[in-house]
Amino acid sequence: MDKYVLGIDFGTDSVRALLVNSRDGSTLGSEVFYYPRWKNGKYCDPEKNQFRQHPLDHLEGLEHTVRAVVANTGLPKTRIHGICIDTTGSSPLPVDRKGEALALSEPFSENPNAQMILWKDHTAVAEADEINQLARSWGGEDFTRYEGGIYSSEWFWAKILHVLRKDPEVAEAAFSWMEHCDYLTYLLTGGKDVHKARRSRCAAGHKALWHESWGGLPDTQFLSQLDPRLADLKTNLYTETYTSDKVAGYLSADWAEKLGLEEGIVVAVGTFDAHAGAVGGEVAPGTLVKVMGTSTCDIMVTPHTALGDKTVQGICGQVDGSVLPGQIGLEAGQSGFGDVLAWFVQLIQKPLLDTLSSSGIRPEVLSEIRLHLEENLIQTLSHQAEGVSPESTQVLAIDWINGRRTPDANQNLKGALTGLEMGTDAAKIFKALVESICFGSKRIIERFQEEGVSIQQVIGLGGVAKKSPLVMQTMADVLDMPIKVAKSEQAPALGAAMYAATAAGIYPSVADAIAHMGNGFDQVYQPRPENRSNYQRKYQKYLQLGGFIESNLSQAEGADL
Repeated sequence: MDKYVLGIDFGTDSVRALLVNSRDGSTLGSEVFYYPRWKNGKYCDPEKNQFRQHPLDHLEGLEHTVRAVVANTGLPKTRIHGICIDTTGSSPLPVDRKGEALALSEPFSENPNAQMILWKDHTAVAEADEINQLARSWGGEDFTRYEGGIYSSEWFWAKILHVLRKDPEVAEAAFSWMEHCDYLTYLLTGGKDVHKARRSRCAAGHKALWHESWGGLPDTQFLSQLDPRLADLKTNLYTETYTSDKVAGYLSADWAEKLGLEEGIVVAVGTFDAHAGAVGGEVAPGTLVKVMGTSTCDIMVTPHTALGDKTVQGICGQVDGSVLPGQIGLEAGQSGFGDVLAWFVQLIQKPLLDTLSSSGIRPEVLSEIRLHLEENLIQTLSHQAEGVSPESTQVLAIDWINGRRTPDANQNLKGALTGLEMGTDAAKIFKALVESICFGSKRIIERFQEEGVSIQQVIGLGGVAKKSPLVMQTMADVLDMPIKVAKSEQAPALGAAMYAATAAGIYPSVADAIAHMGNGFDQVYQPRPENRSNYQRKYQKYLQLGGFIESNLSQAEGADL
């Protein structure tokens, strides 16, 4: 009989469980759960770039989605053989000695510093700068060299260091810290000793400065110079890491009952959503997979022989086995992608709703208007922007509204608009923002190519790839390359299911799982030759404006100091 596996994808706003037939990758059922506390903005302060999530959002979502998808499909639970979780990252969470989240205990249940620090939280910019300065000056190994040479405020050590300094109570209570994917995997396997948790190679290598050449995590002396408490914490973290084709453990009786599954099924080592998405998108050497949502992660794999000892500068890491075991996984990305467009939509929508709210309109009517705008305003702007040709507007945008992830991480950078005139309307600004995120993508591809990494094709997946023809066609025009769109609506969950099938022994390797379970592609966006010269000129102006902003921002910061 056919064997089934579960891929569970924890995104920024929601979690989705996908029940997949391992024979051919077909989806038997799926279920989604939106995080209620996150939706209400709890524990977040956008003006401070503080974005935190309560683990209860994730635990409630895990239980709801898996139980629902199993019940709704009617599949006997004995037919389900494995499970794998992918999450956002770096999204670390403080835990006690048993690996229980501090936020689940009464003293810390409402403390933002005890919540999971979401990938997009940029409160640790100063700490990331310290890590970078020390890595270059302390006289020992440069622990950032496999992270593109620049450590980001979005990542593990910077976030922890920020909380240690800001909140002594959390610092004292946190026995260890766990990435989101490690924490949930550990819970499913009934873990009771945090030292025994099988940590993700993907998370550790790309975000926590782990590398086998220096024996795991950074040197204790290096961490001590940042803060002695980091050196103490290291003893409660890990040395070994594991790729996601490996078994992390087996589903505990407690969680089997909660999820409606059989006790003892295989739980694979956890991973990050973008890396699972690349697997679901059928990544291979020479292929750049763009996981396109609120941000982007651009994922590649390359054989050891092709890269050798070379380190690729300015990206988000190169890690053995982080995507496909036996190959080097390369990650880049943009801190703002769909978020850039959502920012502009909210910029228009909020004052309109505030005005209507104070006008005496009945609450139920206002609620209908709000719902209509949320569902349709971005489509209206997209439709209008499709009518704006690149040569008809001089509006130019820089996409660094949420900082710059790659190339060369710098979360201090800001977005910009130029070329505005009295005839500039919302559609032209929206079009410029779309072009800007595509220009940011082109700069990433150029960096890979400058560093000797060959790119023969581009694959798009995720919410933006499936829902926005405007973005995808503009991307093809700007890159001057065809872009294939993965057929699967839930490529990260599908990739997680492929990892689960491999860990469960259904396939001998992830590559074999991809060959059998891949869903293929359903669309190809071809570049339009008539836009080539216009976008080449605009791209050069984008680079010039970005350089001007970066240079002047650096000078202004120097003057302040």
